[in-house]
Amino acid sequence: MPQDTAAHFDRVGELAAIREEVLRGPDRATEAQHAKGKLTARERIGLLLDEGSFREVEQLRRHRATGFGLEEKKPYTDGVVTGWGTVEGRTVFVYAHDFRIFGGALGEAHATKIHKIMDMAIAAGAPLVSLNDGAGARIQEGVSALAGYGGIFQRNTRASGVIPQISVMLGPCAGGAAYSPALTDFVFMVRETSQMFITGPDVVKAVTGEEITQNGLGGADVHAETSGVAHFAYDDEETCIAEVRYLLGMLPSNNRENPPAAPGGDPADRRGDTLLSLVPADGARPYDMRAVIEEIVDDGEHMEVHERWATSVVCTLARLDGKAVGIVANQPQSFAGVLDIHSSEKAARFVQFCDAFNIPLVTLVDVPGFLPGVDQEHGGIIRHGAKLLYAYCNATVPRVQVILRKAYGGAYIVMDSRSIGADLSFAWPSNEIAVMGAEGAANVVFRRRIAASDDPETTRGLLVKEYKAELMHPYYAAERGLVDDVIDPAETREVLIASLDMLRNKHADLPSRKHGNPPA
Repeated sequence: MPQDTAAHFDRVGELAAIREEVLRGPDRATEAQHAKGKLTARERIGLLLDEGSFREVEQLRRHRATGFGLEEKKPYTDGVVTGWGTVEGRTVFVYAHDFRIFGGALGEAHATKIHKIMDMAIAAGAPLVSLNDGAGARIQEGVSALAGYGGIFQRNTRASGVIPQISVMLGPCAGGAAYSPALTDFVFMVRETSQMFITGPDVVKAVTGEEITQNGLGGADVHAETSGVAHFAYDDEETCIAEVRYLLGMLPSNNRENPPAAPGGDPADRRGDTLLSLVPADGARPYDMRAVIEEIVDDGEHMEVHERWATSVVCTLARLDGKAVGIVANQPQSFAGVLDIHSSEKAARFVQFCDAFNIPLVTLVDVPGFLPGVDQEHGGIIRHGAKLLYAYCNATVPRVQVILRKAYGGAYIVMDSRSIGADLSFAWPSNEIAVMGAEGAANVVFRRRIAASDDPETTRGLLVKEYKAELMHPYYAAERGLVDDVIDPAETREVLIASLDMLRNKHADLPSRKHGNPPA
């Protein structure tokens, strides 16, 4: 064998040995990771991407920092695995913190790798998934690490509305590092092992005297139920990552594409006769809007966003005739389906996301109004309610409204009424579209007659019936062109599919401007 050929084989052998060492990782740290019930970065990537599709970038990158013993410890990858692969055959970019190396802490080289993969995702027009399990900034590298976070935040913002960004929290995320997930479209968390907070329990105790655990301060359930930071929370990493794959299948690769279709066996003209029994005719009786959604959408399947936060409104992704739709619906089972501060924020964010990524919107309305109360007024319900109004008014995707029962006052207008730009509005025969409920309206309009009556309660009852007959009968809004048709509830699915098919190529231009200034 010629000498130069032998040298080539030696080099290739050396490369293979290095790659094997990198892929194996530090053995003791791997055991410690598994002992905590956590997977390694590469195991997580293996679950996320199609088998054999991952192509790693900068696997051999090392930091160049000195001081505090860093020059003696220069592991390959520098604590983050970056690259791309496929999910159901479609390109997805990913970076995963490797907690086994420097605790996944971010240093200059580590940050540069993330910046590169984010830039590649934006340029390629493909989703970006971050698998987060890191100890924050690498203190030994000082301000260089902080600057690395700044570069991530800037790219998160640049990619917003351009490519889907999904953050998966699989370990701790503290301090400024928590702002990157907050800038992305969706945040997934795993119970017990993942936490997010700006200041940890020790700092909270030192400053306020309050004692609290890490999970009590920033665990998955806290962010899924109380703060609204997390959109999804699961019991284990395997289920969490499987749901990320499912979500990616509902989304387009970028804002220039439509969501992928997935034709199934659910007939477009399937009747929903059970809807009549699911929704009580009495507007005061509650029911579960999720059951209505499951009856309408393909195969009863949907993926609800923020399921346990701001529960008076349901925001969910589903399919109608194989095509993705975003559904916003009042939930009469929770606070009668009113709009409040949190539900307005939740729905506004969801509407903006769907509009950014060409996902048509279906709005199911059964709303008695905005939640009254001093706390709501002082908390800024006017400002927060305006967020939902702004989001709908600004949306250019196909928009279809269906009014099931109550549609009262300003909340009716905000829930994508014809007057703010819905393309089509339909109503069930049980609809009640009015400025307010009949009882409240009668008390205002007929207050003198009621006060002067010898039997005020009987008079009030008669006048409530008169008001309903005159201004709240099922066809009042249709007669005035405020709804396009009154439909049989059993035909809701067929009507929605036909309407969205007609609107599929809708084109709407917004005024020329740098950007709007939505309510904050």
